[in-house]
Amino acid sequence: MEQLIPHNGNYKKLLSYQKTNVIFCLTYFFVEHFLPKGDRTYDQMLQAARSGKQNIIEGSAASTTSAKTEIKLVNVAKASLQELLEDYEDYLKTRGHRQWEEGSAELEAMRELGKKHNDAEFFMELAQTRPAETIANMCIVLIKQADYLLFRQLQRLGDDFMQNGGFSERMYRLRSEKREERK
Repeated sequence: MEQLIPHNGNYKKLLSYQKTNVIFCLTYFFVEHFLPKGDRTYDQMLQAARSGKQNIIEGSAASTTSAKTEIKLVNVAKASLQELLEDYEDYLKTRGHRQWEEGSAELEAMRELGKKHNDAEFFMELAQTRPAETIANMCIVLIKQADYLLFRQLQRLGDDFMQNGGFSERMYRLRSEKREERK
């Protein structure tokens, strides 16, 4: 039987959350090691990375009673990561560092690592021995992968809403079923 207040899944199992958690951890490491404290970019990058992760959590929590809020917050997560992507690209450009090109060995290797690993510890271990431009490029790849995961998540949320409706429709449907049972 359908429940009025469903118990929704654990956000920590979402690949999008796992990937954004990695991005947050790497970004924290990056700004701590390669940007001066007090630099506006330091705060902006950290906030964008945090927002990418935290909005998935908040959207998941809101999903119980509001598909609209969940969709909106997942989209905010996606937008925050786009802002962070631009910051990493700007970092590389303004310092004369190379951004890994499509088809380059580094980009392809990182894509594979990003597909196989979603745990922050794995990537943090790599970051310990890498220069700033490598970590920035790693994050760019991971952000693009997270963006794709969030796009797919938004599609699924939209499809679920179209098929099942939202909380108000579920309330109406369940009340109508109860009335019919009493007749």
